[in-house]
Amino acid sequence: MEVLTHHLWQRVLPCLPRAMSTPWKSNLSCAAGHAPKPTPTDSISRLSTHLPLVSRLFQPSNLRDVGQEKRAQGDMTCKSQRLMQQAGLIHPSNPGCYYYLPATVRSMEKLVRLIDQEMQGIGGQKLDMPSLCSAELWRRSERWDLMGKELFRLRDRHGAEYCLGPTHEEAVTELLASQGTLSYRQLPLLLYQITRKFRDEPKPRFGLLRGREFYMKDMYTFDMSEEAAYHTYESVCQAYTRLFSRLGLCIVQVHADTGNIGGKLSHEFQLPSDIGEDRLLVCGSCSFSANVETMEPGRTDCPQCQEGTLVESKGIEVGHTFYLGTKYSHIFNATFNNTQNKPAVTEMGCFGLGVTRILAAAIEVMSTEEAIRWPGLLAPYQVCVLPPKRGSKVDEVTGLAEELALTLGEALPSLRGEVVLDDRTQMTIGKRLKDASRLGYPYVVVVGQKAAEETPRFEVICQQTGETTFLSRDGLVDLLRCVETV
Repeated sequence: MEVLTHHLWQRVLPCLPRAMSTPWKSNLSCAAGHAPKPTPTDSISRLSTHLPLVSRLFQPSNLRDVGQEKRAQGDMTCKSQRLMQQAGLIHPSNPGCYYYLPATVRSMEKLVRLIDQEMQGIGGQKLDMPSLCSAELWRRSERWDLMGKELFRLRDRHGAEYCLGPTHEEAVTELLASQGTLSYRQLPLLLYQITRKFRDEPKPRFGLLRGREFYMKDMYTFDMSEEAAYHTYESVCQAYTRLFSRLGLCIVQVHADTGNIGGKLSHEFQLPSDIGEDRLLVCGSCSFSANVETMEPGRTDCPQCQEGTLVESKGIEVGHTFYLGTKYSHIFNATFNNTQNKPAVTEMGCFGLGVTRILAAAIEVMSTEEAIRWPGLLAPYQVCVLPPKRGSKVDEVTGLAEELALTLGEALPSLRGEVVLDDRTQMTIGKRLKDASRLGYPYVVVVGQKAAEETPRFEVICQQTGETTFLSRDGLVDLLRCVETV
């Protein structure tokens, strides 16, 4: 057996990569008392499997190029687009389409979790419908022609026609109708999905604010009466208001046109911004607000309080709600058995949230010209720890920075996976601090000269307020204990 093993290793060892034998030689050196002295870089590399390191993040950014040349050429048409591309959050693919890079995906996943919490909090059930929608369904609702060139249309090898769904009223109503007649006890039914949507925009612009491919939350509700449907409508609107409040976004809910979706009632949730493409009229004396599309041209008096003056502003539409009545349920025969055990047509509503648009709109209104600022809950990482520059006078506290970054997640479970270490120690703290500011980490912790004192203190910068404080480890933990994550 030993002879067989010996011959086997003689055949295998020459085939092993040279790098695999290196640790073995190093161990021999250590055994002989010649162990090399570990460097700060070595210790950081050992952390890479436990802690996110800036040098390892796939975020191809060029933060020190403010994009003046591209802005002059008109490629960067708004602040959020410029900042997100410079920071390596998105990368253009083709007109109106973008790669969402890892930091953006982290942020979007957090937003999706928030949306799930609010939608499921009111009884919503999540599903996933095909993006490829049959032309037959859209012809039955007469929207195949009504939508015009906005639909991406295609044929399969058998000649059957389809579209890439920009919305799913037809599909979800057909799904419900295919299940047979429901009981009134099963209503209200609130079904929603968060998926990619497609719209053939004639002039895609403003980055993620107006693209041809985007993520949207669309909910479809089914009720037993008009009164119940209005109650559900109000419940969803309240959930939207809570969501935007949690994000720290000052949204205006305005009366809106039902457009090609149709229905009896509609509201838009608008984020005021000069880059917005919607014109809004807001009363200064009461709560009335509306999209100008719903008002008489030139009207300035408030139709609600009769006293206030309507002031025009611009907004970015980030949500839209519709009370549809029986527009789709009648066409597709989505029925239920009422309390008299007789079939009746369901009353419907549909409710949209632009997931990628919320993300970009928040950056648009909260950021400075040169630095991204996130809603706290959506920041890709909550904390960035900066060790000292390699070879500096306080290089010896590099290990303390690494330990701090690791232990924050252990001391505060809510921050697990939320702390990133900027291990690019070949750069000065000043340059890394500037990058951290531009990327918008809510908290930046600098491990510098004061960390070398008998009682280490860390420079803590709150990006949202601009405040800087020096805290002990316990003080830092107490501060970050208040950070809300999702």
